[in-house]
This record gives sequence, structure tokens and C-alpha cells, in this order.
Amino acid sequence: MERLLAALGYPEKRLPPVIHVAGTNGKGSVTGTMRAILEAGGKSCHVYTSPHLVSFNERIRLGSTGQFVDDARLFEALLRCEEVNAGQEITFFEVTTAAALLLFAEEPADVLLLEVGLGGRLDATNVIDKPWATVITPVSMDHEKFLGTRLAEIAAEKAGIIKPGCPVVMAPQEPEAEEVIIRAAARVGAPVAIFGQDFTAYQDNGRLAYQDEEGLHDLPLSNLIGNHQVINAGVAIAALKAADLWPGDVAAEMGLRRINWPGRLQPLTQGPLVDRCPEGAEIWLDGGHNPGAGVTISTFMGEQEERTPRPLYMISAMLTTKDPVGFFRPFAGLVRHVACVPITSSTTARDPFELADHARTAGLEATPFERLEDAIADVVACAQKDGEAPRILICGSLYLVGEVLAANGMAPQ
Repeated sequence: MERLLAALGYPEKRLPPVIHVAGTNGKGSVTGTMRAILEAGGKSCHVYTSPHLVSFNERIRLGSTGQFVDDARLFEALLRCEEVNAGQEITFFEVTTAAALLLFAEEPADVLLLEVGLGGRLDATNVIDKPWATVITPVSMDHEKFLGTRLAEIAAEKAGIIKPGCPVVMAPQEPEAEEVIIRAAARVGAPVAIFGQDFTAYQDNGRLAYQDEEGLHDLPLSNLIGNHQVINAGVAIAALKAADLWPGDVAAEMGLRRINWPGRLQPLTQGPLVDRCPEGAEIWLDGGHNPGAGVTISTFMGEQEERTPRPLYMISAMLTTKDPVGFFRPFAGLVRHVACVPITSSTTARDPFELADHARTAGLEATPFERLEDAIADVVACAQKDGEAPRILICGSLYLVGEVLAANGMAPQ
């Protein structure tokens, strides 16, 4: 990255103020929340996230337009990177990150919200010397092949984005992860704001209460669904404050109501794919794909079951790099049946037959299907036997989320 960026004229040194976000779960939601609040306060935001759901352009949002980069600008930036790279060894994520940084350096914006791709220490985004703040969202087991087989090892990789003297905002962590992150910050003299100690956020009478040493903020709940989004909103607010970019409660109130982050406990209520589902079905879409996400999603589904009992059916697909048993296990006793489907947009997807075996190992009934449409037809048949409208959870991969959104005519904007 340093070689390629030097050949491009050091675009990483010509960026607007950067908030750098690492972690296993919640990176996208925290980034989307920060963007919504900043834009409600009149700030323009470059945003870099991954992976995309439907179109690659979703990874690069330009603050100058507020939109995803268009094909012409993206092509031109990628071409420049390819030319200066001159055939030397480079990964897909490295060259596309370089193109994004080039675009961010050449387009005006007030802030760059920069999401890590994988890990942190060796990630292609970790070329920012002085971010205005770094954020570590909850760390869970994921990408063990690259990041380590113990939570402490993975946390050490995430903490690699921490820079000397730059404030760190830390979401709730398992004790072993928290200890690693705090030590990493102490080594470089980076002040740490810890959720539950230096700031907190909780739901209070249908509102979001955020509290830190400066006082209490009474705000609306985020329009992202689930109790975990209360925590994500609190982390986003703390990060904006740490970076000295807090626009005030009025902007925060507007922003929290405007957040758009598809594929995170997203309800589907209309569209061609929804029309294939049983009449009256409640349909949820989530891209969570690791054990931590499994706990979060199953907790939400359990809460829905307590409020309004319905038979819960899961349609799932996963990549070979994920831990399916760890993801499925929290759903035991909650999900009536898992329909395992392929992912056509990735070359590293698990075979549905293999995935069904993993689901059974986790204590769930499962059947493999060759197509998403076949899985939906099976749920329809089960619903007819049940005699009641089901709750359907489509989950396990952001690639699956992208395919579902595309099939339902709901590509992100």
C-alpha cells in the first residue's frame, strides 16, 4: 500500500479528518450512524465500507455528491492505480482501497469515515498516521485463518489501527479483548473512552439515553432495529465527540431518524421476492455471519417471539471462511427449520448440503436447496401445513443479503 500510494502522490496525506473504524460486528451500523448525524449537522462525508451488497460502487460514497461513486470516476481511478502499479503484486482490496483514497483526496468533504476491511494492523486502510479518532466495535471470532484462533489474538489485530495520541472509542468487549485493546492504547499514549465506564447508552421509555462526563443526552432511538443498535448509536456518538465533530443534539435527533444501512435486521415488506413468500409473512434480512452476530440476531428473534409468537423459518447461506456451527448454535430451540441455499455471487460459498450438515450439528433441522426460490417455496408449503403466517429470517452472509436485495428490486442508494 505504501509503495502504491507513493506512486499516486500520497493521497492518504491529503484527506479530510478521518475516523477509522475496526471491529468484528457493528462497523457498518456505527459508520452509518455517524454519517447520518454528521450530514444532519451540515457536514459532508466520504465513506468507505465493505463488502458491497449489490454494486461495487456502494463501497465508495463521495461527500461532494453524497452519492456512491459513478462508474466513470471509479473506472478512471482504478485505471490510474493499475497504471502506476505496473503489474506488481497487489491484492484486489489493496488496489481498490488505493483508488478510494485517491478519490477521497481529490474530492472535497468535511470528514472521511473509513471502515477496515479485515483485521486492522495489516489492513489496506491502515495507512492513516493521525486519525481524529479510532473506533473498535465488538470483537468476535471471525476470519480465524488470517487473524488468529483466540479472541485476544483477533483483538490485537483490530487494535492495530490505534495511533499515538489519537483518541480511541471502544464498544463493549469480552474481557480478554478489552484487556488487549486497552494495553495497545496505553503503549502509544492513546486515550480510551470505554463503553460502560466513560460513556453509556440505553433505552429509556422509548428514547435513546446517552450519558458521558458532559451530561445526559435525551435522543430518539435509531431507526436501525434491535437493542444492539442502541449500543452502536452510543459508540457512534462517543466517536464523534472524541473526534471533536459532535454537531449537537438537534442534528443527532434528525440523523438518528434518517439512518439507512441495509441488511441489518431489515424488514422486507414488498417486492417481487416478498410476493413469493407466504401471505402475511414477517420477513427479516440480516448479513450477520459469525458467532457474535448469531447471538445478537437470535436474541432479537427471541424477543419477537415473546411479543408475537409465530413459527420461525431460517433461510441461510454462508462462506467457507465462516463458522456455521457457531453462528447457528444460538438459534437451537428457536428456529423450526433451516433452508440452506447457495451464494451465486461468491466463489467461496459453502455447498448447501455441507451447510445443512453444520446446521444439524448445531441442533437444528435443516434441508439443502439448489436455489433461493426453492427454499422460499418450501417455507410456503410449511406455512400451509402450519395454518399460520410464518416469521422468515434470511441470514448468514452479506453476499446473500445482496442477492436478496437485488432479486427484490431494493439495491442500496
